[in-house]
Amino acid sequence: MNEFDVLMPSDGMKEIGAAIERRAKLHRLYREADPAAALNRLAPNIRAIVASNHTAKVDEALLAKLPKLEIVCSFGVGYDHIDAAAAARRGVVVTHTPGVLDAETADTGMALALMTVRRFPAAERYLRARLWTQAPFALTASLRERTMGILGLGRIGKEVATRARAFGVDVVYHGRRPQPDAPYLYYPSLLEMAKAVDILMICAPGGAETRHVVNREILEALGADGVLVNIARGSLVDEPALIEALAHKTILAAGLDVFADEPNVPEAFLTLDNVVLLPHVGSASVATRLAMANCVVANLISWIDGKGPLNPVPETPWPR
Repeated sequence: MNEFDVLMPSDGMKEIGAAIERRAKLHRLYREADPAAALNRLAPNIRAIVASNHTAKVDEALLAKLPKLEIVCSFGVGYDHIDAAAAARRGVVVTHTPGVLDAETADTGMALALMTVRRFPAAERYLRARLWTQAPFALTASLRERTMGILGLGRIGKEVATRARAFGVDVVYHGRRPQPDAPYLYYPSLLEMAKAVDILMICAPGGAETRHVVNREILEALGADGVLVNIARGSLVDEPALIEALAHKTILAAGLDVFADEPNVPEAFLTLDNVVLLPHVGSASVATRLAMANCVVANLISWIDGKGPLNPVPETPWPR
C-alpha cells in the first residue's frame, strides 16, 4: 500500500474513494466513531484532503492541524467551503473541477428561467390536481422581449448566455472587469444592470467578497416584472430580502437551485407560489457527476505522480 495518506472528511461518490484507495492510503473521517480523536491521531501524516462534498469546511483551523498537507482536491467548481487564501499561505495547493459541469449547470439555469417565467411547475400541479377540467390555467408572463443580466460571465455564465441567445433573449453582464472577447454589453455597476434587465441570472462565485451582493436595493432595481435565478451559491443573495421582495411582489418571481444553509430551506420560500425551488441539482446528472469525480481523482493522482495539479484555483497557482 502506498503510504501517501489522504483524508476524506465527509462522504462522497463511491467512485472517488475506490479510485483513491488503489493509489493511496485513504482515511474516511466520517466513518469514525469519534472523528475529532481520529483526526488528532491521523493529522501528522496527512498529505492530501479530498473535499468530496461541501458539508465539511476546510478552514484555517483544520489546515493548522495538518503539518504535512500538500494539496486539497475539491469536488465542484465552487470552493467557498475551502479557505484557499489560508491554504496559499501554508503552501498548500487547492484544486477544483472546472469545465466538466458547465453545460449541465447552464442547462439548469435556463430551465429555471423558463420554469419561473412561465410558471410551469405550478401548471403541472394544477393539472395533477385535476383543476384543468374546471378552467384553463392562468396566463403567465413571457420570455419574449426580455433581457438577461448575467452576474459572473465565467465558464458557466458564458454557457448560459449562449442558451439565452438561442431563446431570443438579449444578454448583458456584470463582473469584476469587462471581458474584451465577450460579445455582450458590460455593466460596471450591478445596480445599473439590475435596472436595465428583467432577468438577473447569478453565476458568480461564492465567498466573502460576494456575500449578499444581491440585496434589497438590487431587487428593487430589478422591478415588478423582474425574475431572479440563482445557480451559483446561496450566499450571494440576501434571503430575507428576497423573501420580502417575493411576498410583496417587488419582483415577479425567482428560481433557486442554491440556498444559504443547505439543505435547510427557509420555510417562507415553501409558502410562496412565485418561486421555483430545486435541491441544488445544477450539475446532478450521472454523467456530469462522474466526470467531476474523475477530475477530483485525476488532480490527486497527478500530484502523487509528481506532475503537479491539473486544475489549481487562482489563489494557489501552479507552478508557484
